[in-house]
Amino acid sequence: MVLIKFTNCRILQGDKLVNEDFCICTNAGKIVDGQEAFYHSSSLHTDIIDAGGKIISPGLIDCQVNGAFGFNFSTIPDDMNAYVSSLGCIKSSKVLPFHKPTGLRIAKAGAESLGAHCEGPFLNPTKNGAHDIGVLAEAFSFADLEECYGREHFIAKSNTECLPIKMITVSPELGDMMSLIPELARRRIICSIGHSEATYEEARKAMDQGASMVTHLFNAMRPLHHRDPGIIGLLGNNALPHEHFFGLVADGIHLHPMVINLAIISQPDKCILVTDAMHLLGLPDGVYPWTNGGSTYNITKSGAKLLLADSDKIAGR
Repeated sequence: MVLIKFTNCRILQGDKLVNEDFCICTNAGKIVDGQEAFYHSSSLHTDIIDAGGKIISPGLIDCQVNGAFGFNFSTIPDDMNAYVSSLGCIKSSKVLPFHKPTGLRIAKAGAESLGAHCEGPFLNPTKNGAHDIGVLAEAFSFADLEECYGREHFIAKSNTECLPIKMITVSPELGDMMSLIPELARRRIICSIGHSEATYEEARKAMDQGASMVTHLFNAMRPLHHRDPGIIGLLGNNALPHEHFFGLVADGIHLHPMVINLAIISQPDKCILVTDAMHLLGLPDGVYPWTNGGSTYNITKSGAKLLLADSDKIAGR
């Protein structure tokens, strides 16, 4: 076991940044009480890291974010082919080196992109949510995916190059998507199912084919029914063929707390918190334009709630 002591650092307590040293035990992966660390330090290998006054925080990853502070990742000015253009701008990060011998990853300050999550356009128009139905499509061959996202974004120039696409959300019941999932998995692109009318049987088949995630579970999919559980029924299956995860927008708006509890109790190690944040994150309340596909809508922002103007449809957190 290794005890890591961070000194000369700032950490968040409540809503304030405080200057305070602290220790982490790598065996438990948790912060250790300072008194306890003192008594056990003689029996553990101790690394001391001077943070140089920087903020120490968990390395959180949001695998579903659409934008923030007025910037929309899916809008390219004067360009209708948004996927090809935007993916060409992404420089996906390489895997960060491990800080040996502790096994902790020490990353530079700030945030960076690990690649793109393409939420569409191969989504079911009956479960479009805030997506413009006019831009949704079906895929019948891998060439359809290449035409949409850009063939060059599916080809790695070397074994060390990271593709800009890390995840694609699809409706497995549409077109011939079910047969395309294995090829996405082969290219190490995470296939997530969502915005879908898929039955439980179709959802299970998609997982068997190589899908490994559900996009914002409960939202934009057929509701749970005792004779027709749909995608949500995957919560009750602990024998899927490989690692699988469920995204949850646990903002108190998209899901009722008891629904969140249902997911966590069913699959405690498989739930991933996502923000599904939009470009209005960080902006003051008000009415803002939002270009989606070839159409422009207004979104009303009131605190953490975003509604499509003149409706009660949630546009995202």
